[in-house]
Amino acid sequence: MSEPQIVTIPCLSDNYAFLLHDPASGETACIDVPDHAPIVAELDARGWTLGHILITHHHWDHVQGVDALKAAKGGKVYGCGADAARLPALDVSLAEGDTFTIGNHTVEILDVSGHCDNHLAFIVPGANAAFTADSLMALGCGRLFEGTPDQMWASLSKLAALPPETVIYSGHEYTTSNARFAHTIEPDNPALISRIQSVAAAREADQPTVPSTLAEELATNPFLRADDPVVSANVGLPGAPAAAVFAEIRRRKDNF
Repeated sequence: MSEPQIVTIPCLSDNYAFLLHDPASGETACIDVPDHAPIVAELDARGWTLGHILITHHHWDHVQGVDALKAAKGGKVYGCGADAARLPALDVSLAEGDTFTIGNHTVEILDVSGHCDNHLAFIVPGANAAFTADSLMALGCGRLFEGTPDQMWASLSKLAALPPETVIYSGHEYTTSNARFAHTIEPDNPALISRIQSVAAAREADQPTVPSTLAEELATNPFLRADDPVVSANVGLPGAPAAAVFAEIRRRKDNF
């Protein structure tokens, strides 16, 4: 099985879209469409044909370019069937547990609601890739616009159970701000201190900090570490359930 190619495409002021290309079959998917123009430019530059447009959730900065991209390049639109009323017109309706293929690679669907209802993540085991948009993010997670802390902790726990070498392709360049906040939760975490330095160097060089690995997130992302005794103690909740610790971390981030 050929190794797929994944291309990170900056869009708008701080969004990312991604192309997943299977060289063996020539099939290409786009994950989220904040703006169609840079995606069209990347497809044209590489000579790739678009077959799939995958939508993680309904927020405008992830879907506003879908119709224009489909008009320009074709491709079937995949998204959460339960949220179809808030999404561009779907060709394929999805729910947790569903699978489909892009070339020789299986795509698995997780419901990672919390940031909003009916938020999907696309897991591609053959590429060691998880497209998580605004659920699990680099050193952070999405604000809870519709979901509850318990729901978001359950969603993050699904993602945390993936193999640690999984590469996390999240939806925004928020890592610098997330790093500053993470340091307030774990100021003595050596892995976090090292990562903060790496993030600063990347941004100084105008390089993206997305993607990251799940192993990095497990070691440094406070929202994934709500079940760590050090973290619970640091937020004044020693011995509390992880979901309660997560809720306190999210409350602090919302007011950071």
